[in-house]
Amino acid sequence: MSQSYDRGLVEDFGRWRDFSAGMWAWVFHKFTGWVLIGYLFTHIAVLSTATVSPDMYTNTLQGLEELLLVRFLEVGLLAVAVFHILNGVRLLFVDLGVGLGAQDKSFYASVVLTGAIVVASVPTFLAGAL
Repeated sequence: MSQSYDRGLVEDFGRWRDFSAGMWAWVFHKFTGWVLIGYLFTHIAVLSTATVSPDMYTNTLQGLEELLLVRFLEVGLLAVAVFHILNGVRLLFVDLGVGLGAQDKSFYASVVLTGAIVVASVPTFLAGAL
């Protein structure tokens, strides 16, 4: 027999103050997953220009790389991907029962490691653009 409980209104955004690290990890993992799906559709759209002609594909890539906004978006994409990967590994360990008592610490560690990797990669992504 299932039990139901009052979870409150979905629209009650004031509940975010009550979120624990695990809830933030869940929210960020879902958000980054949707961003990665959106990126895949964009990536497929760019790759489809290669079916028209190789020159169109090359021109499309060169045109995108010349935009400073695209360079910053690439840094954001790296942040999203790195966090999603690290949090996914963290969830795998939690599902295996490893580190159950340190879930909060592992979440914060994945956030800090993501930040360090992204900051270290900024010069590479913005090289020649600024």
